[in-house]
Amino acid sequence: MTKIGRRTVLAGTIMGAFAAPSVARAQTRRWRMITSWPKRLPGPGMSAERIAERINSLSGGRLQITVHAAGEVVPAFEVLDTVGAGVAEMGHTAAFYWQGKDPSAAFFTTVPFGLTPSEHVSWIDAGGGQALWDDLYASFGAKPFMGGNTGVCMGGWFRRDIKSLADLRGLKIRSLGLGGEVYRRLGATPQTTPPAEILTSLQSGVIDGAEFVGPGTDIALGLYRVAPLYYGPGFNKPNGTGECLVSRKTWDGLDSEFKAIVAHACATEASFALAEMERLNAEALTALTTTHKVQLRTFPGDMIAAARKTASEVLSELAARSERSQKIHASYSAFRERTAPWSNISIKAILEAREG
Repeated sequence: MTKIGRRTVLAGTIMGAFAAPSVARAQTRRWRMITSWPKRLPGPGMSAERIAERINSLSGGRLQITVHAAGEVVPAFEVLDTVGAGVAEMGHTAAFYWQGKDPSAAFFTTVPFGLTPSEHVSWIDAGGGQALWDDLYASFGAKPFMGGNTGVCMGGWFRRDIKSLADLRGLKIRSLGLGGEVYRRLGATPQTTPPAEILTSLQSGVIDGAEFVGPGTDIALGLYRVAPLYYGPGFNKPNGTGECLVSRKTWDGLDSEFKAIVAHACATEASFALAEMERLNAEALTALTTTHKVQLRTFPGDMIAAARKTASEVLSELAARSERSQKIHASYSAFRERTAPWSNISIKAILEAREG
């Protein structure tokens, strides 16, 4: 090879080296993920962060997502509308926030006395739930995924004792979804307070009690400072699925590789979050009851019995609202009936045997 030839090759190599980053930059997609959570909130806030990190890693940096806390771009309860309109490509939130749009949306987070976390995952992944979810959200302009789970939830934080059903009358409680409607019919006044405002609302007396998630997340909000009575069971929220949304227009424009990356990142987080929350809940419960002197309480029997009856009425009325609601309710209820016998002789029996 002549000197001129070698120089030509060398020049071409150098030019190629400089050109490569430009090509890579041109191929990089940048999305915004808006959320309903305070920044990096243990549980759902961190699920949003990890999904974004996994997508970035799995795509080799070709799809980079910036996560925004509630209020940074839109308020907590405007995530679905914003993603559905394509103003933001992704969102991380909870389906029962959209009960006002379609009450059956609540089934994809949790319903009173409904499926446990493992049962819910089974319904979505292997019992037909995902297809129903996709159909419902197509009308909202979004593609939904399970994108985390806070597990079994607690009943909530209260400033005074709940000794009987009568003590609920007139009580202002932060409670969303169908659980909030159950509380309303039992005489309480449910409030749709955004997560970041729960503590200040308790401090100011705007609300008398609040349910959010479980110990591992609740401790980060500091609710124990003003409402030291922590009640269970979380009959109103036996499961805590977080949803990751992708704008339908954006989703339809992705190739199969990017779709697989997004789906895998969400599925991985749905699994990991449940495992992590078991650890966080256990650790936080110990800290709450020892360091912070929180008092654990059990809801009175007459209240739980009344809530169970009322929940059945609420769900039946919901099913009658539309053909779609009836279809979702029927699928969910049938799955709960099929899994209940196994749950009773498996996990319930094991826990009873373990305790003695």
